[in-house]
Order: sequence, then C-alpha cells, then structure tokens
Amino acid sequence: MSKLLEAALAARENAHAPFSKFKVGAALEDQTGRIFTGCNVENATYGLTVCAERVAVLKAISEGARKFTRIAIAADTDVLTPPCGACRQILWEFCGNAELILVNLQGKTESLRMKDLFPRPFDASFLD
Repeated sequence: MSKLLEAALAARENAHAPFSKFKVGAALEDQTGRIFTGCNVENATYGLTVCAERVAVLKAISEGARKFTRIAIAADTDVLTPPCGACRQILWEFCGNAELILVNLQGKTESLRMKDLFPRPFDASFLD
C-alpha cells in the first residue's frame, strides 16, 4: 500500500466523530511529495463540522504548499466514499484536476480525477 493511502488511513484514526461515528481520513500530496493529513472533526451543531479533505487542504495551505498532485480519502464503507459537495469545491479550487484515490479499511481502492467527480465546477475563471 502506498505511503499516501497509509497516511489517509492513519489520519482517519484521529477523527472526532462522536455523533455520526463516521470517521474519515485524508492525505494530500503536494508537488514536492510532502503529505498533509486531515480527519473529520464533528461539532454538536453539525454545521460547524469540518470534513477530512478540507482539513488536509487548509493545513497544507497554512504550511505554504500551493500545488497538489493527489489526495487519498479513507472511510470504513464497503462502497468507496467520495468527497461531499463542499469538499469537491475546495478540492477543485486548490487542487484542480488532481488524482483522487478512495480507499476503505479492507484495502479496496478506486482512482479518478476531480473532473470525473466535478465535471462543471465553479471557479475563479467565472469572476474575471
């Protein structure tokens, strides 16, 4: 198993999901090979909950990373779990058409590109 997938699975263990019990981990790789991880962090109001993918992106940005090649997302589901709509938007804006690798605890994986998941994204090009 790749370092990126292992990092996403390990990050999942740090998730704070006392309400949904749905733990997710993410590992984002930048163009230099650095890996930034994130896990979902729930809040009793749910609206303030932050997904693993967004945590990883924001953590990477806060550490100075700007160009990303791929992200792995780990969850304990038989059917591999894609990112939610809000995460798709953030991933598109910061990662573009990056490779997305979904993984579960049994090691099942699927690889796709952001354009496959988010074919008509809104981004800064509409603001010019």
